[in-house]
Amino acid sequence: MLEGKLHDRLEQSYEDMIKVRRYLHQHPELSFKEVQTVKYIVNFYNTLGIEVHENIGKGGVVARIKGVKPGKTIALRADFDALPIQEENDVPYKSLVPGVMHACGHDGHTATLLILAKVLNELKDELTGEYIMIHQHAEELAPGGAKPMIEDGCLQGVDAIFGTHLWAPTPTGTIQYRKGAFMAAADLFEINIQGRGGHGAQPHTTKDAVAIGAQLVTNLQHLVSRKVNPINPAVVTIGSFHSGNAFNIIADTAVLQGTVRTFDEKTRDLIEAEIERIVKGTCIAADCTYEYQFHRGYPAVVNHDFETDVVIDSAKSVNGVEHIEESEPNMIGEDFAYYLQHVKGAFFFTGAKPEHIDQAYPHHHPKFDINEKAMLIAAKTLGTAAIRYQEK
Repeated sequence: MLEGKLHDRLEQSYEDMIKVRRYLHQHPELSFKEVQTVKYIVNFYNTLGIEVHENIGKGGVVARIKGVKPGKTIALRADFDALPIQEENDVPYKSLVPGVMHACGHDGHTATLLILAKVLNELKDELTGEYIMIHQHAEELAPGGAKPMIEDGCLQGVDAIFGTHLWAPTPTGTIQYRKGAFMAAADLFEINIQGRGGHGAQPHTTKDAVAIGAQLVTNLQHLVSRKVNPINPAVVTIGSFHSGNAFNIIADTAVLQGTVRTFDEKTRDLIEAEIERIVKGTCIAADCTYEYQFHRGYPAVVNHDFETDVVIDSAKSVNGVEHIEESEPNMIGEDFAYYLQHVKGAFFFTGAKPEHIDQAYPHHHPKFDINEKAMLIAAKTLGTAAIRYQEK
């Protein structure tokens, strides 16, 4: 049986998967600055004689594997950028690049897809259809790599796409799925307040930007609880507030930055408008001026029902999968969303909690790590879903 051969060969290649992941972990590169990683991926495919194209969307790599029989075209995606974080793990494969590390599992995603591609290529005389391996740059930094890769044609002729995220908070052996809205739209806003500075002992002659900014933070807390329909999840977070430079000077300016997370486009539009209404009202009351910018980031990840069912059914056949469960909606953003706006598909979590610990370090933490066994589970699930989709 083809699926059985796929699983067996992936197990035989597991040590290679680990080597690839650890090499990438030691040599991370930031979003839009991935040079050596691209060379590594392209060389991997060239060595195997697999058709590969680089500089897709000014940074991505696409490889193609054709089966012997005609059929559907299925895309599988992995991202490969790292984060500006100094690694604190004491492991043999610790990052060799100061201030940069794979703190989100993208090294594991890439290793998973490369070895899966190697095995699919070995089985191409038994495969139906075509398999597109999308290695995407710059997932971590908006505007991201997915959109330009799509604009450059990486989804041309594709019937469906599947992707997974190795998810450290979830126990290894668990596959988490969700039909419909799965991950949130992620937007950024910035507010610049212009007051009038002065001496700390003479507040009556000033327009205190710190006090105005603090009032604004408080006012924005009521937006979700009193303006958004409670059945539509939303988050408004102020993550940065900068103002002033001395203890006895009243600041004339303040800069606030925050993020908005939503699943529904109408809610997204509402919050964008309501933030400015609150800013305007607060600043009018304080007799100061402001500038407001709202930058739309990645849209929500919205899975398609049928393709999600294919993932669920495929996971049931994978040795090592102990639990398959529906996930709650997740407010973290992912630019896999763009692919799902163009073709049908599904994105899911593969549990990757390290062994022998009570609680995994979260993604984007200096001590983040994964259970490498999760890569094998991810490869089997993705590969099986791609093969089974040919039969649907």
